[in-house]
Amino acid sequence: MPGGTSPWSREGASESPWARPDPAAPTGGWTATGGEWPGPAGYAGAPAPGGYAGPPTGTPPPPGWRPPVHVQVPPPRQLPPQDMAAMDRSEQRAQQLTYGVGAVVGVVLLLLTCLLCSRILF
Repeated sequence: MPGGTSPWSREGASESPWARPDPAAPTGGWTATGGEWPGPAGYAGAPAPGGYAGPPTGTPPPPGWRPPVHVQVPPPRQLPPQDMAAMDRSEQRAQQLTYGVGAVVGVVLLLLTCLLCSRILF
């Protein structure tokens, strides 16, 4: 409402909801009628009588509170030894196969490219 006030605004309050509050204005909540919000006794930052005593203390668990373990896990078995020479040969064969497939794909793509270019030119 440019130039006017709305029925929900406080006296002297800016109409912009993003405006900073006036530092001299009283703090606390306000209602549509301009009064403070009702709060419980001891509200608005007043500490409880006697101050905060901290969290309640817990009682320690009784000794032997864990359930008994009935199943014993066997120790891990010994793995078989690895044949490093056989692994190297297998890796070399896999690498040769990969290079062979890549070469075949490259030749096919080269032929397709030549075919497409010859169709475009002629």
